Amino acid sequence: MSTISSSSSSSTRRRVLATTVAAGTVSLAAAAIGALVAIVCAGAAMAQTAPPPAVSVRPVASRQVTATGDFIGRVVAIDKVNVVARIVGFIEERNFTEGQQVKTGDLLFRIEQDTYKAAVDQQKANLAKAKATEANAKVQLQRAQELAKNRDTPQSTVDQRTADEDAAQADILQAQALLEQAQINLGYTEIRSPIDGRIGLAAFTKGNLVQPSSGTLATIVSQDPIYVTFQVSERNFLAYKSRVAASASKDPRVTIHVRLANGSEYPQPGLTNFTDVQVDALTDTVTVRATLPNPDGILIPGGVVGVIAERGAPQSALVVPQAAVQLDQAGRFVLVVDAAKKVEQRRVTTGVEQGRDVVVTDGLKEGELVIVDGIQKVRPGQVVAATVLSAN
Repeated sequence: MSTISSSSSSSTRRRVLATTVAAGTVSLAAAAIGALVAIVCAGAAMAQTAPPPAVSVRPVASRQVTATGDFIGRVVAIDKVNVVARIVGFIEERNFTEGQQVKTGDLLFRIEQDTYKAAVDQQKANLAKAKATEANAKVQLQRAQELAKNRDTPQSTVDQRTADEDAAQADILQAQALLEQAQINLGYTEIRSPIDGRIGLAAFTKGNLVQPSSGTLATIVSQDPIYVTFQVSERNFLAYKSRVAASASKDPRVTIHVRLANGSEYPQPGLTNFTDVQVDALTDTVTVRATLPNPDGILIPGGVVGVIAERGAPQSALVVPQAAVQLDQAGRFVLVVDAAKKVEQRRVTTGVEQGRDVVVTDGLKEGELVIVDGIQKVRPGQVVAATVLSAN
């Protein structure tokens, strides 16, 4: 009997302990749920009371914009001279620093002159001798003519003296020509710059023997002004001809701007002055050339530059900062802040770039506010605190 009673009591205690544990577990779960609900409610309350995100906006502006076309161009010197020797001789002097600016007439090289001075002196002597011979022939002719009047000499002698005098005059002309050639050769010993420009590396230094077959001694290229040539398609060329025909001024020149290799814009514009007379059969393009001032030598002959050619007169267009324009899989868009300070996504069509701005041809109206800073913090439909920036 006592054994049965003890077993019954143990079972009862186990049931009571299980009930107590279960009740404790339920209480803990309820407490956790309550805490979670409290956190969510607190977060919601904080979200309701948080200030709207701050963004910077700029109004869509209307501006006079010139349509342009972009091309790749090459800088070309207007004048380029390869300096060569025209006589044989050793270089005595080199009177320039490589890379310096030279003027027309500046002495670049001097070739030894002794041999050529001697040749000049020799030809002067030959000329003097020829003149003396001519003077004697003239006297002999006059004497023969006087004797012929009295029939003291045959006519054949007169004819011979006449021929001798003519030959003496011809010898004078020949001697004069040889003297001039010797003087020219002596002049070639001083090699002077034929143009204004910048001189490059010297291929020969003092002491070297040079001659016409030696090739280029140095190269001079003009710097200011300078050419920029670029290729345009036949389609663009025909459109250009149509614009010129429709223009009241009929001025065929086009203003161009140059973008340098570092991305900056060259400060001085240029004007086209030549269009090729034929289309390149290999590329179906026409070569166009423009002249630009280059006082500081920024444009270097042979360099590659970007060419921006103006197309027609300026026209009114809407522009927005490039920072406002975003791109996704559907295309370009901007975020607009409306009168209720809500964000709206607006699809746009863009045109040419104008410095830091870009032309918008469709999707916006003048005066609408587009977000330029803080775009990543907002989404469509959200209320924002907008700071309006001036439209530069």
